[in-house]
Amino acid sequence: MPWGEILRIETDKGFGFIRDDSGMDWFFVADDVRGGRFENIWVGERVGFTPEATARGPRAADIHHEQLD
Repeated sequence: MPWGEILRIETDKGFGFIRDDSGMDWFFVADDVRGGRFENIWVGERVGFTPEATARGPRAADIHHEQLD
């Protein structure tokens, strides 16, 4: 499972980006945050996620806080 840091959050639009440890950026939406905790994540936080390949590019799913594991 990849790990990275929250790079950007668009709270009002319900999406954000994660930069993984290899430097790749991953798109995510609020529903991708485990337990519906979108409002509890912040830029710079370290998170784990499940990578998904989509027609629109790389997407992160099942995003979770490091301290929850």
